[in-house]
Amino acid sequence: MQAVTEQRRGPREPAATAATTGAGRSHILIELGWLIFLVFIYDWLQDFAPLRRSLAFHNARSVLSFETSIGLDPERALNHWLARQHVLAFISSNFYSNAIFAVTFGFAAFIWWCRPDIYRRLRNDLVLANLIGFAVFWAFPVAPPRMLPGFIDVVVKAGGLGAWHNTLIRHADQFAAMPSMHLGYAVWCSLVAWRLARSRRTRVTAAVFAIAYPLLTSLIVIGTANHYLMDVLAGAGTVVVSVLVLEVLPDSLRRRMAESSGPEEGAGPELTSPEPGAPLPALSTLKGEPAEQRRPKTTATWPRFESLEPLRHKDTSSPF
Repeated sequence: MQAVTEQRRGPREPAATAATTGAGRSHILIELGWLIFLVFIYDWLQDFAPLRRSLAFHNARSVLSFETSIGLDPERALNHWLARQHVLAFISSNFYSNAIFAVTFGFAAFIWWCRPDIYRRLRNDLVLANLIGFAVFWAFPVAPPRMLPGFIDVVVKAGGLGAWHNTLIRHADQFAAMPSMHLGYAVWCSLVAWRLARSRRTRVTAAVFAIAYPLLTSLIVIGTANHYLMDVLAGAGTVVVSVLVLEVLPDSLRRRMAESSGPEEGAGPELTSPEPGAPLPALSTLKGEPAEQRRPKTTATWPRFESLEPLRHKDTSSPF
């Protein structure tokens, strides 16, 4: 009776998994090593910024000219509008300085601690996105709009909370506008939120966040004159390329290899242990050929023991 009840309810989920117990969580020193590695490369690139000043301004004018030629140049209008909104400009300035670290590190710490089963893939995506961004910083330095005539540096004008704000602005790479890693980190956080969602309600919440957070980040980095529209698109592209290279392509390759190394045609189904009480398959089916094709159907009958009929009329009067 208990077995029947368990079959109706379905198999029970394991009491503890890697997602709930934290089994397989990478060591904190490894994660700090990745962080130090990325900071070292960024700082190394920043040392070359003064040597690339003229090239950065030339590329900035080229990007802005290209956007103007295709009619997609919202930077100046959005920047002047935001500069007149004192309270909103102050909020945007603090968002620009702090959200990229608070939200990104918050998501990373949460999945490292609570969901180590999905952490490594997402961590690798973020690391590769940063490396792609660093490569573009080196190959194509771009001065931000705030350094061009006709734009207002909203972050400097509006100010921010605490000394952290001024320190961040002073030590940031001034010619690393392309791509916008603010937007790249925002897209990565949206990806994390979507993979954390399990139920229908949480998926709806994750979808809203995945749209709202990158969109808000885009408006702020453009409105504060720190990035062009092309920078925003390129920043999102770094995460897309990372996911394609590290997840989509390897998974597709593994599936193709599994299909190519599968059972040969006509080899029949793979033999597995039958469930208790399940009927055994026919021998001809196990050999990969239907029973109807192996031999014609015959009807089994009991023999008619006609040779034993005379025994029924044997003379019973004999003592033997």
